[in-house]
Amino acid sequence: MDEGYANLPTSHLLGSVPAVTPEERKPAGPAEAATSRLQQFPPAPGATGGGYQPPGSPLDGDVETQTNWKGYFNVASYAPYFNVDTDVVVDRLISSVYPMDGFFRKIDANPDMYGPLWITTTLIFMLAAFGNFATYLMQRKTDLNIWNFDVGYFNWAATVMYGYAIVVPAAFFFLFQYFGSRPSLVRFWCMWGYSLFIFIPASILLLIPVEFLRWVIIAGAGGASSWFIALNLKECTEGADMMVLIASASVLQFALALFIKVFFFA
Repeated sequence: MDEGYANLPTSHLLGSVPAVTPEERKPAGPAEAATSRLQQFPPAPGATGGGYQPPGSPLDGDVETQTNWKGYFNVASYAPYFNVDTDVVVDRLISSVYPMDGFFRKIDANPDMYGPLWITTTLIFMLAAFGNFATYLMQRKTDLNIWNFDVGYFNWAATVMYGYAIVVPAAFFFLFQYFGSRPSLVRFWCMWGYSLFIFIPASILLLIPVEFLRWVIIAGAGGASSWFIALNLKECTEGADMMVLIASASVLQFALALFIKVFFFA
């Protein structure tokens, strides 16, 4: 090589091409290569593999947001009200039997519909089955020929229990709003649904073929359920004077207990 060219700087020989160091000549790893290709060429939506979803976007593009009125007709809008585990439901069941446990504060952040739905449904089947069985136990001492299984018990139980669990909380929700309170309809449905739980063990005890004990059992269950409703309504009113509405709800709850005794366990 000519001595003149040997003394020229390297940058002069390479011209505008940047120099590459030995570290830069190393091949990129699989993860780095995949990341670089993803950043340069994102998959088109609808392509094989589910399509490209930007960070923070919903996994399902068809899910309506709850702020849209169409969300009320979407099952996903009601999913949060069934997002409870067994421990939470059991704790709320215990609180419904022991009213001094601050039930309304427990459901304030996360009211659920899972517990009330299954409590009401279970109570319907138990009233229909045990009501017939209680009638059998009472009449077998006299004449079994006049006894037959009454399927109408199920229709009455379903109509009364579902109607009570839906209509009564909604009615008191509008009444409380009319008189200046700002309750939550979902919390009212949750509270009234759990208030029916005490009638499930009571319906088992009502199988005892002793009329006096039956009245004692239903009176105790109705009184506890009414007290539960009264305490929680008083807590949700935040000191407002609505004793007339609270007393009316308690009386209505006790009337339900009397209806259960008279109609299903007479």
